[in-house]
Amino acid sequence: MPTDRPATADRRSAPIIAPKLHHATFLTLKLDEMVRWYGLVCGLHPVHYAESAAWLTNDEANHRIALIAHPAVHRPADKPTSAGLHHTAFEYATFGQWLDNYVRLRNHGITPFMSLDHGITMSMYYADPEGNGVEIQFDCFGDWAESKEWIWASREFAENPIGEWFDPDKLVEAREQGLSEAEIHEGARAGKYRPENPPADILLPEVY
Repeated sequence: MPTDRPATADRRSAPIIAPKLHHATFLTLKLDEMVRWYGLVCGLHPVHYAESAAWLTNDEANHRIALIAHPAVHRPADKPTSAGLHHTAFEYATFGQWLDNYVRLRNHGITPFMSLDHGITMSMYYADPEGNGVEIQFDCFGDWAESKEWIWASREFAENPIGEWFDPDKLVEAREQGLSEAEIHEGARAGKYRPENPPADILLPEVY
């Protein structure tokens, strides 16, 4: 008998209860260096650290990053332009925490290869020892519901989803001059803090 009811496959094309993103796993040739780097940059410490693998976390989860040093792993060929994962991302709760972290890492000689104000977030992108991207961000709205609505509805984001380049040192200077988070964000969106030589694109740097 004909029916307008959708097929079972269509009705169940997406889970009713969606799973949450839990962790990312990387194959590595630099296990010890990667463990040290993620500890310094993201506060990830090993829950289990073996000769050929490590499981790291910076919260209540058993691990957020896993690193596997398999003997078959080889150096990537042209990683910046190869299909695959571009970056993982970590979020600070406030602008102050986020910018303080930039200063901390800068003092350790670790600086981002690009920095962008996306509108929804202000983000700095670092390259780990294997050349994987790591985004350190904070939500400009301070509320995921509001930033989700903005990214969905905003013409501004639709017309420029990548955002505006900024020089983090100029943000630090602006804060020292007494400008507020909102003023700095507005200035970054207007291109006020653009670097002298903005990156040509968003591709990862070649580290090998």
